[in-house]
Amino acid sequence: ESSDDRGHGIELPLLHRAMAPFLLRRTKDEVLTDLPPKQEQELWCDLEGSQAQRYAQLREHYRNRLLQGDGKLDNTERFVVLEALLRLRQAACHEGLVDPAHKDDEAAKLETLLPMLQEIAASGHKALVFSQFTELLAIVKQRLAAIGMRYEYLDGKTTKRQTIVDRFQQDSECPVFLVSLKAGGVGLNLTAADYVFLLDPWWNPAAESQAIDRTHRIGQDKHVMVY
Repeated sequence: ESSDDRGHGIELPLLHRAMAPFLLRRTKDEVLTDLPPKQEQELWCDLEGSQAQRYAQLREHYRNRLLQGDGKLDNTERFVVLEALLRLRQAACHEGLVDPAHKDDEAAKLETLLPMLQEIAASGHKALVFSQFTELLAIVKQRLAAIGMRYEYLDGKTTKRQTIVDRFQQDSECPVFLVSLKAGGVGLNLTAADYVFLLDPWWNPAAESQAIDRTHRIGQDKHVMVY
């Protein structure tokens, strides 16, 4: 309440009462009371071998660049900070995102992901795999093809999105859907899946929630597991 408000005799409680009939906030849990439960779990993937070594080298490289200054971040150094965060996030996912020469190398996240996808498929379930990095999804595609596992794929360049969605929803022999986080965060109904993997968490948690809601929505009749 400002001094001007008080001068004009406006009382906030009165204003709240007047506005109450027009304001309604309902959460999904309140509206979709019959929706199956959703369980979220963090999976820690320890970097090992060459991946750990190169990650440490990259971290030290950016640390040294920033320490060369006077401790005050100018505009150039701020961009260096953002670049460092991006590159370290990529290196934590797979070395091939930083240096394409290493795209065929092993990576901790894939060593965790692929056996879980095989187990999910073998048990007759389906999974969504989200990443903000299409280069990472391209590497996952190669790995899935190598083990003979069918998948669908969608990113910002994909056309005929509904056709791809329908194939995944209806084809019992296609257990995995690889989706770009930005392209697939809204507007898709993927309730055939009951497992969701977020390979690289986004800065905005709302984007993650929207991705998870591609399967945890009306029409879902199975318990949803999110990793």
